[in-house]
Amino acid sequence: MPPDTEYKVKRGELYEHYLLEVDAGQTPVRLDIYLAQRLTHLSRSRLQLAIEAGLVLVDGEISKCSQRVRPHQRIQVRLPYPPPLELTPEPIPLDIYYEDSYLLVVNKPAGMSCHPGAGVYRGTLLNALLYHLHNQPLPATEQNITRPGLVHRIDKDTTGLLVVAKEERAYFGLAKQFFDHTTQRKYYAFVWGIPTQERGTIVANIARDPHQRKKYRAFSDGSQGKHAITHWRIIERFPPFATWIECQLETGRTHQIRVHLSAMGHPLVGDKTYEGHRPRIPLRSPKLGQLAHTLLECLPRQALHAYHLGFKHPITGENLVFEAPMPPDMQAALSFLQQVKLTS
Repeated sequence: MPPDTEYKVKRGELYEHYLLEVDAGQTPVRLDIYLAQRLTHLSRSRLQLAIEAGLVLVDGEISKCSQRVRPHQRIQVRLPYPPPLELTPEPIPLDIYYEDSYLLVVNKPAGMSCHPGAGVYRGTLLNALLYHLHNQPLPATEQNITRPGLVHRIDKDTTGLLVVAKEERAYFGLAKQFFDHTTQRKYYAFVWGIPTQERGTIVANIARDPHQRKKYRAFSDGSQGKHAITHWRIIERFPPFATWIECQLETGRTHQIRVHLSAMGHPLVGDKTYEGHRPRIPLRSPKLGQLAHTLLECLPRQALHAYHLGFKHPITGENLVFEAPMPPDMQAALSFLQQVKLTS
């Protein structure tokens, strides 16, 4: 399937996952046996169920397990969900901070998704990695088959450091560290408003918003969702409208920092999904309003950067620590905020 095909799942629609052309010299054999011999990653019993459900066509006709396969026939295996996306290598430059035979650490730019999916089929980190690694197969589990090599992710419009496993031992060794929360992940963020405390810890489960499926919500009572903990501290205040903070993840849930800070009443500057795309402070004067909007012009995306990544090398045991400076848009925002602070 072409990587830029847009799939739309409809009721009752089936998608071709496999198309087999029977060889000219094929001796007659049962259909279920023929498929089991060629689709070795699928069990014969599973293939029999697919045939009985009418999901396998021979020359365009629904077939039976006992039907004999003959030369030159075309066999289609169809399933009620889109086939896995093809990962195509693309010559996209990568900012690589470290690389050896087992893993690499890359500094992801804003606007780049980590992997294909949800309407994004090209220009992702995985497309770039496959080109860089000369299409070397990356390790993955059955649950992570569409995201090979990735043991953690950051959002499309978040910048910063990611570690990628290049082989299976490194993959499982890194995955265990993330599961055990023994990695170090720190982020720079600009938020609206001025928190009253110097530092704090947000403990609130995170689950999908039942009313807006692209958003997540925080549930401090633990009634639903996955357990999530974010530690934060103030680096610098820019009264009265913004603060530069550092966040440290203890867990790693989808949109965790964005959701937790928004629930705290201090959403990320520029975060269109979690109400950070407009000033979240009382604009007591036209001048203050203009300053706030100038800050937003510096940041066309959420002001979040994964600047610090630390973990133990899964093969050598060496402690590795990496830091990436703020990207240009956040540096421009910081310069603007510091200048306003000096002149106020």
